[in-house]
Amino acid sequence: MTDFDPASFASVDPQQFAKLVKSTPDAKLAEVMQSDRRVTILDAVFSRMPALFRADRAGSTNAVIHWTITGGPDGDSDTYEVVIENGTCQVSETPSREPKLSLTMGPVEFLKVVSGGANPVMMFMTGKLKAKGDLGLAANIANLFDIPKA
Repeated sequence: MTDFDPASFASVDPQQFAKLVKSTPDAKLAEVMQSDRRVTILDAVFSRMPALFRADRAGSTNAVIHWTITGGPDGDSDTYEVVIENGTCQVSETPSREPKLSLTMGPVEFLKVVSGGANPVMMFMTGKLKAKGDLGLAANIANLFDIPKA
């Protein structure tokens, strides 16, 4: 697969997704994430988080994390809520709880973070990722998931 096609996400495993993001130019990723396919991509990524969650690494971590992805059509943003609690991970498209951590980033940066193609700490240091709240949790979040490497 060489084309970034959201329609085929159901059949793409996390490793293939990581390779796809890595091999797709940023301009193409941005174009797709400003199209009507954006929600399909975001829903696919977030729906996989519970399966990629590593309860064995979470220990006693209990946290509500809001992920806000900017740069949508008409300049809008999408916010998803990830709740890590009692060794489980749940995702909601409708945030309803007070977050311990809020992460805000552009769509290309988001795809690179969730596919293992970018260092979130460096993105924070360069202003490409904004974190508000528990920065220790932000620094550790990647360890809580099996993030594929392209």
